[in-house]
Amino acid sequence: QVQLVESGGGVVQAGGSLRLSCTASGRTFSNYALGWFRQAPGKEREFVARITRSGGNVDYADTVRGRFTISRDNAKSTIYLQMNSPRPEDTAVYLCAATASYRNRYDRALSYDFWGQGTQVTVSS
Repeated sequence: QVQLVESGGGVVQAGGSLRLSCTASGRTFSNYALGWFRQAPGKEREFVARITRSGGNVDYADTVRGRFTISRDNAKSTIYLQMNSPRPEDTAVYLCAATASYRNRYDRALSYDFWGQGTQVTVSS
């Protein structure tokens, strides 16, 4: 089992930047594929980005592609989400997720076995 803790959330102005972190503990970090999801009040959990075990491949939701960047540092057991030019509609609780299994789809919440508690991001206009 792996434990995930997100940090870096807060209030940011539209057009600014913010970097989220997710640090893992408990198991060999490089064995896990990881993703970022977000959930706004009254809405379903939404895929944001994902990164493979080596960090060699990444995928993004269309809504954030070109503005957000996911990365990982296996030596620090941490993944990051660099949020550039955020918009008010990006306001949500951001959660990181991990799986040690090989899945067909990594843009689905059900593909992940472990979740952090989330960090709130509020984008002001």
